[in-house]
Amino acid sequence: MPAESPRGAKLNSPWLTVIGIGEDGLAGLGDQAKQRIAEAEFIFGGKRHLALVAPFAKGKPCPWPIPFDAGMGDVLALAGNKVCVLASGDPFFHGVGATLARKVEPQAMHVIPAPSAISLAAARLGWALQDIETVSLHGRPLDLIRPLLQPNARILALTSDAKAPSAIARLLTELDFGASQLTILEALGGPNEKQRMARADAFDLENVNPLNVLAIGIDSAPQARVLPLTVGLADHLFEHDGQITKREIRAVTLSSLAPRRGELLWDIGAGSGSIAVEWMLAHPLMRAIAIEADPDRAARIGRNAAACGVPGLVVIEGSAPKALAKLKTPDAIFIGGGGSDAGVLSAAIKALRTGGRLVVNAVTLEMEALLLAQHTKLGGDLTRMNISRASPVGSMQAWRPAMPVTQWSWVKP
Repeated sequence: MPAESPRGAKLNSPWLTVIGIGEDGLAGLGDQAKQRIAEAEFIFGGKRHLALVAPFAKGKPCPWPIPFDAGMGDVLALAGNKVCVLASGDPFFHGVGATLARKVEPQAMHVIPAPSAISLAAARLGWALQDIETVSLHGRPLDLIRPLLQPNARILALTSDAKAPSAIARLLTELDFGASQLTILEALGGPNEKQRMARADAFDLENVNPLNVLAIGIDSAPQARVLPLTVGLADHLFEHDGQITKREIRAVTLSSLAPRRGELLWDIGAGSGSIAVEWMLAHPLMRAIAIEADPDRAARIGRNAAACGVPGLVVIEGSAPKALAKLKTPDAIFIGGGGSDAGVLSAAIKALRTGGRLVVNAVTLEMEALLLAQHTKLGGDLTRMNISRASPVGSMQAWRPAMPVTQWSWVKP
């Protein structure tokens, strides 16, 4: 629908201009961008950008508030006026343009981007963007880089400050990627642009420009902590006290949960959080909430999430079903462990959205009886899983069976 002004008038032409500015400042702006800035009645941006355009800007300068208003209330309040927003580089690469696009219809915006720092870095290095991994660590946890640490990978990381490259170098060294080659590309596109290189395990570069992109050519030792690109991660990759869905059962469980881009999972009785962690590893936009009553296990889930590169996993310390109140409606729910609380199962069924998936694993007879009753009542699929592992018996080997797991999976009509 067409955007409207606060008075309800239809806006027939874009009232909002978003302009990307590179490190070359005014020299990189075209005539159209300069004209739009000169015609704007209100100009939003950081103090540095506002100072750059001050010589020809006629409108009222509006520095971004501190803390930053992601709701863009001040900008939206001026709908119908000529408003210009200044951004760094490409406003739609983890920038303010993407934030505004969630609030403003595309036809109400005119965007003039500059090359992103990532694009400039790829051009300087001769790296094809489609063949590399990119990640924004600007204001975000460095742990997000962990899933990208694959043998022979190339990574471009947009960082927050001068300290980030050395912190990433330490992380790589701790995870046995110390031989990786790091290239810091500083102040890209400006007069102070430069490149410097160092191995991760010998990083000694100082006086790093806060505006930097870190290029990483991964070189991994045999024992490096690589997170495989599949479900069913090895159990030793998780910190746990024995309360963990074992890798074979976990692989089947994730298959039954069938993660889809951007969905939300509730992992009830999460234990080590392994199901929620692997759910989030399926795609960067995946979301999960782990509900765990034991405080030590809840803390452990947070550590596992960070160690596996999904620090956005939300951990709720509390007992279901009480802890489920007021949580966002899930697309899928997993219930594990040996409980037999019919109230938890009923609450999960009620909370699940239409078309959502429920997967419950049972190892006790009492919980299995609940699943059999629900299967009779609601349908779905029942699966029995038996896993045996070879282990020593004297000087020979024999199969030792794990506890069988009964799984009920169901899609809410």
